[in-house]
Amino acid sequence: MSSPASERVFADRLLNDWLSSVGLGIEYSRAQGNTLYFTDGDGQEVPVLDQVCGFGSLIFGHNNPEIIEHAKSVLDRQIPVYVQLSRQSHANDIAAALNAILRREVPGGDGDYSAIFANSGAEAVEICVKHAELERRARISRLMEDVSRRIEEAREAVAAGRATVSENPYAQVEQGDGAAETFERLVAEVERRNAELIARGPVHLALENAFHGKLVASVQLTQNPHWRTPFTSLASATRFLRADRPEAMKAAVEELRESLLDVQVDDGAVNVVERDFPVIGAFFVEPVQGANGMRPLTEAAAREIRAVCDAVGCPLIIDEIHSGLGRTGAFLASSHMGLRGDYYTLAKSIGGGIAKNAVALFHQDRFRPEFEVMHSSTFAKDGFSAAIALKVLDMLEAEGGRAYQVATERGERLTEMLLSVQADFPEVVAHVDGIGLMLALEFTDQTQAASEPVREKAGSGMLGYVIAGYVLREHRIRVLPVGPAGNSVRFEPSIHLTDEDIARTEAALRDVCTLLRDQDGHRLTPGSGAR
Repeated sequence: MSSPASERVFADRLLNDWLSSVGLGIEYSRAQGNTLYFTDGDGQEVPVLDQVCGFGSLIFGHNNPEIIEHAKSVLDRQIPVYVQLSRQSHANDIAAALNAILRREVPGGDGDYSAIFANSGAEAVEICVKHAELERRARISRLMEDVSRRIEEAREAVAAGRATVSENPYAQVEQGDGAAETFERLVAEVERRNAELIARGPVHLALENAFHGKLVASVQLTQNPHWRTPFTSLASATRFLRADRPEAMKAAVEELRESLLDVQVDDGAVNVVERDFPVIGAFFVEPVQGANGMRPLTEAAAREIRAVCDAVGCPLIIDEIHSGLGRTGAFLASSHMGLRGDYYTLAKSIGGGIAKNAVALFHQDRFRPEFEVMHSSTFAKDGFSAAIALKVLDMLEAEGGRAYQVATERGERLTEMLLSVQADFPEVVAHVDGIGLMLALEFTDQTQAASEPVREKAGSGMLGYVIAGYVLREHRIRVLPVGPAGNSVRFEPSIHLTDEDIARTEAALRDVCTLLRDQDGHRLTPGSGAR
């Protein structure tokens, strides 16, 4: 129910005004499968085909009857939902189910994964940031223990007259009154330099055009400067690497190298030497970049990313929040390119379209057991969302994983249609990318268009939203741009997408492409709102 115009607005004023300006200011009242409904000015219910499906959160569609029936039965049993600091076997049930799937899909399939639950994808990423830093700090502690041991060994050698301080390029100190005093000055300088290095935060690695969330730590891993730059002082730095230049990744990582200072005694001389310091916290990777035109990683990029992490010793964190749970035709999109992660994040469809849930998974070779009590959440791993997650996993795996097969087949049919549109409008459609039911169509650059409305909207980055508004108004189909890209539209329907739905979408896209080809911008951008 919409509020009277005279009412004061306390939420979403700016957002709703902007949505109305591009023709997307619709309030939906009902949803089922791939269909949303709103009530028009005559009080009639109007169906809208939803090609967005909660930014890919609805692999089984809106209000899936099987999930809804299960949810009702769970509530009817009056299960405890929030019982913190008690045994909650449902958490292990979900983790066990996930491990069974990962053993099938993770390349190599070696080892198990421990689970920490969250309320959203961005929170799962933040959990990984924390755990990676716990790992890094443990490595630093081991390094410093070794340095302290060698300093003590050198101190004993100097005191016994078996060693003297030699000149070195790493830590220059004035000669003291005797070998012992010179040694202590050297140790003080080494410890000072090391303390400065240890006090610095980690540098994380991510790919250009990455999106990993908008919370304090996760937004630092999201490259879009509009979202990230105002908050760069709040968390660790990120180095963004190009996925299309895998051969340059090692060189970029080498530029970040830092060294801890250590001492050792060689042939009666105390020397200062460098030890590799773990400055890199983790490498965060989306196997399909949702905010970058749904572009999948190449196998070459996947191999190089894994090699970089192995060389550096940092965890590879695969963000499957958007691409996981069957959307690409496999439970893990990373399995398509043979990429093996040390941590995984899952969210979106694990909530079944009715609950908020997410999970971070850690390979047990890297997992720090103390983290289970160092991190906690009031609402994570609650009884209701856990029950829904188990149902979703059962549905995905049912009938030999039929849901994955359907996602693959429906995705191939949708891709075939999009490529057909591209072939017929090469001057308008630049790219079709994605896997399964995680697809995008990118339009050609329209910033120099002959039509002033098209040129102006393209220049402001709003063309994709105006196109979405037009498709909603004229064709009753809901599409949205891909991330911050203003010249693309996304397609992330449920597996219940029909041939009729695809045909309707094709007709709408061909209409839009005709308008752009003919530069009929005034027809593309009339008034706002649905008729």
